Amino acid sequence: MIEILRPGLLTTIQDLGRPGRTALGVGASGAADRGSLRLANRLVANSESAAALELTYGSFAARFHMPATIALTGAPCPVALDGRLVGMNGPIHLRAGQRLEIGVPTEGLRTYLAVRGGIDVPPVLGSRATDTLSGIGPPLPAPGTRLPIGADVDGYPLVDLAPVRGYGDEVILRIVPGPRDDWFAPSALAALCGGPYQVTADSNRIGIRLSGPPLERAIHRELPSEGMVAGALQVPPNGQPVLFLVDHPVTGGYPVIAVITDQDIDRAAQLRPGQSVRFERRARGRGL
Repeated sequence: MIEILRPGLLTTIQDLGRPGRTALGVGASGAADRGSLRLANRLVANSESAAALELTYGSFAARFHMPATIALTGAPCPVALDGRLVGMNGPIHLRAGQRLEIGVPTEGLRTYLAVRGGIDVPPVLGSRATDTLSGIGPPLPAPGTRLPIGADVDGYPLVDLAPVRGYGDEVILRIVPGPRDDWFAPSALAALCGGPYQVTADSNRIGIRLSGPPLERAIHRELPSEGMVAGALQVPPNGQPVLFLVDHPVTGGYPVIAVITDQDIDRAAQLRPGQSVRFERRARGRGL
C-alpha cells in the first residue's frame, strides 16, 4: 500500500486513458503529459499504460508500507526519501515504512510518480484514469488514502537514469489552422501566431485559458455543437483562446481556429500560470 500523507494541490490517478468512447459522451482523459507517464513506467519496468500518480505543482508526501521501486518524471521537483535527497528520471528503491516527500517544481507543472506494479485501483470503463470534468474514474486521493500496488510488471528496470531535456523559458506550440479558421477575420491567424499569449490562473486539466491579442470573428452567428479534441484552440466571444487539454468536453459550441500538433500536447500540459507561449503555423497536409 501507498498511504497518501499530503496530496498537494491536485493529485490524480492516471494511465493512458479510455479512447474510443467519444460517441458515448465519454472523453479519453488520461495523463496530461503522456510522454512523462510512459517514461516513468518504463523506468520501473511497467507497461507504458500502467496507472500512476499525476501531481500538479508538487507539495506531495506519502508513506510506503511495503518495499517498492518508483520513478519520478515530468516537472522537476526536489525529492526526499526520509529526509535524504534523491534524484528524478531513474528508479528509486524504497524500504517498507519510508516517507517520500516531493516539493514544488522548479519548472513545468505536472510530475508523474510510477510505482513498479502500477496503482491497482479498479478500472472504470477500461481505464484507471480520473476525468476531472465528468468525474469518471478513481476519486481524488486525500490524506489517509491507501492505494494498492499491483503486480503486473514487464521485466526488470534496466536504466539508472534517463536523460531528459529541460523545458526552457520560451514555449512555441505548432498549430494546424482550422477547422473553423474561416469564421475569423483574415488577420486572426496572424494575431494568434504573433502573440505572445499568457497562461492565466484559470487553467486546469480541462483547458488552458490564454490572455493576449484578441482573435476577431468574421462570422457572429451561433455555431452548432461540434466534436472537440485535445489541442483544439476554441475561441469564445471575448476573443481570448482556450487550449483544450485531456479532460476537455467532447463537444463545444465556439469555433476552433486551430489545433496544436499532437506532439506538442505534452509540452502544453506543462505550461504554468503566468508563463508565455507562442504559436507557430504549420501548413495543412503535413499531419498532426
